[in-house]
Amino acid sequence: MCLFFALSSFIVINSQTISGTVTADGQPLPGATVLIKGMTKGTSTDFDGNYILEASPQSTLVFSYVGYATQSVLVGNQKTINVNLVADNKLDEVVVIGYGTQRKSDLTGAVSSISSEDIASLPVARVDQALQGRAAGVQVTQTSGAPGAGTSIRVRGGNSITGNNQPLWVVDGIIVGTNFNLNNLNANDIKSVEILKDASSIAIYGSRGANGVILVTTKNGANIGGGKPQVNVGIYTSTQLVPERPAFLSQAEQIAYTNEDARFRGVAEPFPGNPSDYPDNDYFDLLLDPSPIYNADLSIAGSSENGNVNYYNSLNFFHQDGLIKNSGIEKYIFRSNVDFKLSDKLKAGFRVNYSRIKQDNGVVAYGGLLNILPTQPIYNDDGSFNGFNDVIGAPFNNPLATAQLDTDETIGTNFLGTMYLEYSPIKNLIIRSTFNPEIDNSKRNEFTSSQRPDLTVVGETGNARISSVASLNWNNENTIQYSTKLGENHNLTMLGGASFQKSSSESVLAQSFGFTTDATQFNNLNLGTDPTRNVVRSSFVSEQIVSFFGRLNYSYKDKYLLTLVGRSDGSSKFAPGNKYAFFPSVAGAWKISEEPFMQNQSVFSDLKLRASYGKSGNQAILPYSTLPIYEEANTSYNGVELPGLTLGRPANPDLQWETTSSYDIALEASLFNGRIFTEFNYYRKKTNDLLLDVSIPRQTGFQTQLQNVGSLENKGWEFLINTTNIRNNHFTWGSTLTLSSNKNKILDLGGKDFIDLVVDQIVGAGNLRLIVGETVPVFTGANYLGTWKSQAEIDASGLLPGSQVVGGPRFENQLTVDTNNDGIPDQADNIISNEDYVVLGNPFPDLIYGFENNFRYKNFDLNVYIQGTVGNEVYNLRTRGNFWTRGENPKYAEIADRWTPDNPLSNIPRAGSDGVTGIPPTSEDVEDGTHLRLKNVKLTYNLPVDKIGWEGVKAMSIYASGTNLLLLSDFRLIDPETSRYGNTGLGNIAQGFSNGEYPNAKVISIGLNVTF
Repeated sequence: MCLFFALSSFIVINSQTISGTVTADGQPLPGATVLIKGMTKGTSTDFDGNYILEASPQSTLVFSYVGYATQSVLVGNQKTINVNLVADNKLDEVVVIGYGTQRKSDLTGAVSSISSEDIASLPVARVDQALQGRAAGVQVTQTSGAPGAGTSIRVRGGNSITGNNQPLWVVDGIIVGTNFNLNNLNANDIKSVEILKDASSIAIYGSRGANGVILVTTKNGANIGGGKPQVNVGIYTSTQLVPERPAFLSQAEQIAYTNEDARFRGVAEPFPGNPSDYPDNDYFDLLLDPSPIYNADLSIAGSSENGNVNYYNSLNFFHQDGLIKNSGIEKYIFRSNVDFKLSDKLKAGFRVNYSRIKQDNGVVAYGGLLNILPTQPIYNDDGSFNGFNDVIGAPFNNPLATAQLDTDETIGTNFLGTMYLEYSPIKNLIIRSTFNPEIDNSKRNEFTSSQRPDLTVVGETGNARISSVASLNWNNENTIQYSTKLGENHNLTMLGGASFQKSSSESVLAQSFGFTTDATQFNNLNLGTDPTRNVVRSSFVSEQIVSFFGRLNYSYKDKYLLTLVGRSDGSSKFAPGNKYAFFPSVAGAWKISEEPFMQNQSVFSDLKLRASYGKSGNQAILPYSTLPIYEEANTSYNGVELPGLTLGRPANPDLQWETTSSYDIALEASLFNGRIFTEFNYYRKKTNDLLLDVSIPRQTGFQTQLQNVGSLENKGWEFLINTTNIRNNHFTWGSTLTLSSNKNKILDLGGKDFIDLVVDQIVGAGNLRLIVGETVPVFTGANYLGTWKSQAEIDASGLLPGSQVVGGPRFENQLTVDTNNDGIPDQADNIISNEDYVVLGNPFPDLIYGFENNFRYKNFDLNVYIQGTVGNEVYNLRTRGNFWTRGENPKYAEIADRWTPDNPLSNIPRAGSDGVTGIPPTSEDVEDGTHLRLKNVKLTYNLPVDKIGWEGVKAMSIYASGTNLLLLSDFRLIDPETSRYGNTGLGNIAQGFSNGEYPNAKVISIGLNVTF
């Protein structure tokens, strides 16, 4: 840091007084910023748009105002400089693309850009949380409200069934993969986020680009300070409020239901006394509390006097306590970005990000609280924790005891860096080489206390478990780029490159049982007294990728644009003969607004038509998937059991890449001198060679084998409109609306009509299916028709005698029997089975939307952001216990209106009827996930520090914000934005399931930002 401060000095040069007026739309523009380029020195225009400041003839003045294009003017001999700012044109923005940057007006591909201002408008701990609703065609779902929880992201739908559907993340040019822990990044360090969506933009990333690519660019110190460091301090504190909880029966109503259930089954009533004789415990109130968030940012940025060195250094501290006791996260993040101009031809630099995270994973699940009767005692008569459930006669995992006694924490460190060298031997030729290491270490400590009451009542002891993962990844990328102009009308930019990447990961797990003391918890596994149950495991995984790529950008008269991209990837995951694949793309654009026939009109400032086609890939298999694996299998020899191995999976050297072909057509327009910018995209994608488990002859010794057999398609549209609604001297109002819709469909499942997936071991197969011609995936089950109103209805149904009861659930019995052998079922059978299941919905919305409004009045800024979905369904796994089944589970409040002899017309089944009628997956389990969320409201006051006269303070603002302030939804568990299975493994395909995940809190924040 001493080097940076030593570079700080002022330019001593003759200056002169410059004055003038800044106008817009013919009116004076108060509050416009006037800065000397490369320095912090500047001023703002007064009420009449006038300004005055000292500057040298060699200085360049930079004029800017929100919503208007920035203008730069060289002072020279001028004493008066008047400037008329014009509305900002979105097509003039520079956006980051793979291995470079481009003006948006020159793009031939589909790229969405989110600025640092967009991210800053929403106080978030992770950058992916700020993307929700801001980019058309991108579905971002919060998997849980737990501290540090991630998101599930789908860019133009999912392309794989067994593989990962998450997009590829690239941070400052470093390919960090699809499962990078975004908690390692400080959102305040981010300059911009670009999302690459179509074949033209993602083909440069080849085999890893099929699911879209998200480029994160962090800040640097270019054009800041002019030799003097600029210091930014940002702090905020938040309070998380406990959200609305699902509605359940009251204690008295639950007792009545549980007793009624017992009487129907012919067993003793669990609660023979009055409701007042039993506890009425609110476990939610006992375990959930409003909780704080603290965040502090410090950054020092600037450049040397001559601009040859620029730097950005930051420190971040973030602490969040969870709503549920013993959950939370604490982060320390350091970043240093430095660039050096060593000569006119040579540049170098580095990016370093180091983070340390401690996460309390929580030992009490929110969904588990939905399964505890209010009558369940917390304490025994002697004051000790209760650990037995008298209603079911089994141990009770007391959540208050668990929260107090158990431990589950993860501690991780991550180092992410890049070093680059850039050489330009001649004009317009740039040779660049980067080396990007990542070192990640995490350790998880788990301890189950020997004092937990549910263990002590059965004579069980405690256990401890430690697991650690150490990963080392590196990537070396080398590019050469040449730009040239051929004659007056032809512009050509060529890029070629080679990339080499290796990733390795080593994991160790040790678990010990038989702990009789909590003295050392997980810190001494030797204290386990039951070695026969101990577990020790280790693993090592490594993979390599080598790539060669190229891109050609050609423009004719800056009016007709052509882009050609190709990338060849080789992966160690595949066997010889299938290791390499080539992914090409072609794209073109026509700037219609540059044509002569568009010159004499005032509606379109810019108008561009573009289209693209290409291929991208997905390494949808784990390392070593082409090889056979061996499993442990004991054998007996001379009566002695001996350890051995057996073949657990057959080899398949024919496995190859999943390949997605896609085309995109779009229209972009800037209207009325930039007051309106709009963009419409239509796309279609087809993925071939899907990897699926296919049945193979039993003579092989195996039932299935992973093969490339399936295909699916995605198609949809995206719409964006950005408007400046009002703009005058004191008031500005701008809006941004994003709309998108994606439909996918399975085209082939390797000859099968459908495949059942098991996501719930209790329900078994049947509630999630892959069906040819349907969405990937669909929820399936039996249609619930209400209750049986009479015995005559049951007798007429043809169902097995004794399998139904009056007041019990009635399910639709489909026509599954072909009585005349014409191939068309014409009669129902006598049971409700898997064959009666129908499509009940799918987790993907018909429409995803985001609507943001920004208001500015004098020194006040107001941001209001709404997002939501329309038409998606959510499979509520809690309904099985909270609507159906026995009285040992709490029931939804609506169950108060269930069928009884006194309420014979109700369509809610009678208590205990599931003891007669089995409960399959049903339409009652699938609910509408449509919702509207007031995601954020933020009010900021920008203090007039220039008028206050605070020396050394360049800018200061204070703000108050609210997140998740309003949610409109009919979902029983309140918040339909959830993903029970996360975004990896089963969660790649099993989206839209809810089991009562950790709730998303309402968050109230106040903060302060100061620039020195």
